[in-house]
Amino acid sequence: MTRYRIMAYVTGTLLIVLCFVAVPLKIFAHNGVLSNAVGVPHGVICYPLYLLATFDLYRRARWPLGKVVLIVLAGVIPFLAFYVERKVVNELRTRPEPAPKVGAAGA
Repeated sequence: MTRYRIMAYVTGTLLIVLCFVAVPLKIFAHNGVLSNAVGVPHGVICYPLYLLATFDLYRRARWPLGKVVLIVLAGVIPFLAFYVERKVVNELRTRPEPAPKVGAAGA
């Protein structure tokens, strides 16, 4: 869960900077330096790592695929990553712990 949380915050932060600072600078000030400096790490490094962390959480939590699609989309919509991260963490924290499995020898 910690990997997912970190990647949600990093991806969400970079997306907000990209959408509300870097792209307007590129369009209105004709300066694409920040857009390249933020856009490339977000798209090439952070979002793929966010996808991997989400898939790992999906596999461990055994969620339905539709839920995972919504979590994945949260990485491309500004501010939604933070909201979804809170929802996911709260759900996982309130989830009951599974009973310990007894080994083949009967423990």
